[in-house]
Amino acid sequence: MYDGDLFLHQYLSENYDLYLLDINVPGMNGLKLHETIGQKDKNTPILMITAYSQVEDKVTAFNAGADDYLVKPFHFDELLVRIEALLRRKNQPQKTSQAIVIEDLQIFENELHVVRGGQEILLSPKEYQLLLLLAQAAGRIVSKQTISEKIWDYNVDVGLNAIEVYINFLRKKVDREFEVKLIHTRRGFGYYLKAEPK
Repeated sequence: MYDGDLFLHQYLSENYDLYLLDINVPGMNGLKLHETIGQKDKNTPILMITAYSQVEDKVTAFNAGADDYLVKPFHFDELLVRIEALLRRKNQPQKTSQAIVIEDLQIFENELHVVRGGQEILLSPKEYQLLLLLAQAAGRIVSKQTISEKIWDYNVDVGLNAIEVYINFLRKKVDREFEVKLIHTRRGFGYYLKAEPK
């Protein structure tokens, strides 16, 4: 559907397994559509498509909560692989929710629910997946390669660039307001989640 307003009308009357949104379309653009969808549906994956390739545009898309980002022109096979990867993650069986506790941080598995110091921290699905991956490593370093494979399901430049963007997002939300920092970088190796020694 080439018009954002037409899509919005259709979206309100249908259920979807995945949203494929072009940022630059007539009517309501893809970013605005994403914001509207996110208010009602936080579980269905969103793949953003755009003709723009600047880092700022990728950051804008990811900051809006997009699960993936693809720049035109692209090969249909690559689009198909990305769609399959997003659907595969969505359809994985859900486990009983458990909390991972690190210092005063609580991460509830398989939910978009994180609490630190008694305060709920609102994360996008991708931010939550990254934080959970670091937490499950139990203080061990997680390489960018591993993060790319586990979170984005393939090894492409946009995934590697997005890792740094998302680590910065997490630091702002999880660490910035707290004295004890939990998210750390081991330069040249990767990232780990652990309380600083007191």
